[in-house]
Amino acid sequence: MKVTIDDVAKMAGVSKTTVSRILNGNYSQATEETKEKVLKIIRDLNYRPNPMARGLKQMRTNIIGIVLSNLSNPFWSRVLEGVEDTCRQSGYSLMVCNSNEDSEREAGLIDGLQMRQVDGIIVNPTVNNKELYTEIVQKKYPFLVINRRISDLDVDDVVVDNIQGARLAVEHFIERGRRKLVCFVYEPEGISTWQERIQGFKKAMSENGLVVTEQSVIQVDNASGRAKAAIIDYFRQKPDVDAVFSTNNMMTLEILEGFKELGVEVPGQVALIGYDETVWAKHLNPPLTTIEQPAYEMGRIAAKNLIQRIDSKTARKPKHVVLKPSLIVRQSSGDHQ
Repeated sequence: MKVTIDDVAKMAGVSKTTVSRILNGNYSQATEETKEKVLKIIRDLNYRPNPMARGLKQMRTNIIGIVLSNLSNPFWSRVLEGVEDTCRQSGYSLMVCNSNEDSEREAGLIDGLQMRQVDGIIVNPTVNNKELYTEIVQKKYPFLVINRRISDLDVDDVVVDNIQGARLAVEHFIERGRRKLVCFVYEPEGISTWQERIQGFKKAMSENGLVVTEQSVIQVDNASGRAKAAIIDYFRQKPDVDAVFSTNNMMTLEILEGFKELGVEVPGQVALIGYDETVWAKHLNPPLTTIEQPAYEMGRIAAKNLIQRIDSKTARKPKHVVLKPSLIVRQSSGDHQ
């Protein structure tokens, strides 16, 4: 049976006018509690306004939405520059949302963007809303995935070769005479970027004759302070390790805090390579060697390909773009030994 706006209003205990306002993104006359309640019921009932249910739009909004997983990570500032510049050049505005790695929040944001009838959506997915992603792709709504892959879903995406990124780190450590390597990574939980960096690290270790054990890769809960605690605990047990590969720039800062507390010198006692080039990497003490992802290019291509999808008059196969990382060498990875 078709769900109507009356059904939503009745279940939420509000008027149809209130539901209509929230559907149109006008929250000024609703409390936060009412807004969240109505949006949840809309999501649970899978309600769509008639124009969307018919797959029609009265007019283009010339707005693109982007849902990112963690805006506190400076990597995304550069990605957003690429997206926003391309949108502006193409006559589009950009709405930026932050899921903060919360899958329920992500679903609400994606639903909210569709209700506002943005012309397309870019998402760095939490990967826990597979059913929602699939539904969007099946109804041919312009949708593009950035940075992380969604397994078993053929959708436009723009990612970086994370396996190669990890290989660059391992090979650079070996060139610097380091052979007791460890990789720190947030618990993968289906996140392709972290899984691929683990895979690349292990593969490069094996290819270069280094032994890979359970202690070669340390998985850390993605919460503030956990990486610092993990590095302190690890080095108290294995003080002879001479190189650390940090797979996330926010993690790198915590690792450096841990080294400071332990009195471990970088690069004297241990070499360090971080993932992602940031504006502060060269200003650390010592300046940080990093695996640089082409963040601006990622954003530029993502916006360009999504706009092409929006403008396309005929169905076309999804585009899969894989960008290459590079190594920026500074003092933290040590000198040749």
